[in-house]
Amino acid sequence: MNMTGVNSTMTDTGKLILRVTLGLLVLLHGIHKLFAGVAGIESGLQAAGLPSILAYGVFIGEVVGPIMLIIGWYARVGAILIAINMLFALFLVHIPAGELFQLTPQGGWLLELQGMYLFTAIALALLGPGRFSVNTR
Repeated sequence: MNMTGVNSTMTDTGKLILRVTLGLLVLLHGIHKLFAGVAGIESGLQAAGLPSILAYGVFIGEVVGPIMLIIGWYARVGAILIAINMLFALFLVHIPAGELFQLTPQGGWLLELQGMYLFTAIALALLGPGRFSVNTR
């Protein structure tokens, strides 16, 4: 029995599941910011000595990138946008708050969600979207 086609389908299905899951979960944060605004991000950027206009980049990382990832249109680029967005969150919010090496009362990493988003995005940027996508880039 030739398993090459089966393995390829399973791999592409796994990539689809990862793409859609990460894309939807990050997109929900972006939709919230579309309605609630980015004032908190602007103040965080100013406190770090960066221009507050960069706060609007969150819409690229939390709306545009996730949509690209979900539909598989230049999904690697979408994944990189999400990864960059997560790096900004880590370096502007979580690391200055001293959260990088903290654990929760249950023993998990305090930043496990942010870590999962970041490293899943990096993995998808490396793996590509698979064949169940608008394009395979």
